[in-house]
Amino acid sequence: EAKVVAHLPGKDKYEGMMGALQVPTPDGRHFRLGTGFTDAQRGAPPPLGAWVTYRYNGLTSKGLPRFARFLRVREDPPPPEPKR
Repeated sequence: EAKVVAHLPGKDKYEGMMGALQVPTPDGRHFRLGTGFTDAQRGAPPPLGAWVTYRYNGLTSKGLPRFARFLRVREDPPPPEPKR
């Protein structure tokens, strides 16, 4: 899961709609979720601060999720991280 921090504009077919969500990794680096959305979701994207669930296929050489894709908006926030 990740918290939505920005809406990135769409291009071409998605001009005037959301093109991708910017979300952070657990260590604070940001990446884009730009696939897995319906046209309706692109027209009314999850609000900033919403938690979303995504899937990915391993990690890139930089440690970011590879081929990340949107699955759903979480209705409840995830549990807090344990204190270390």
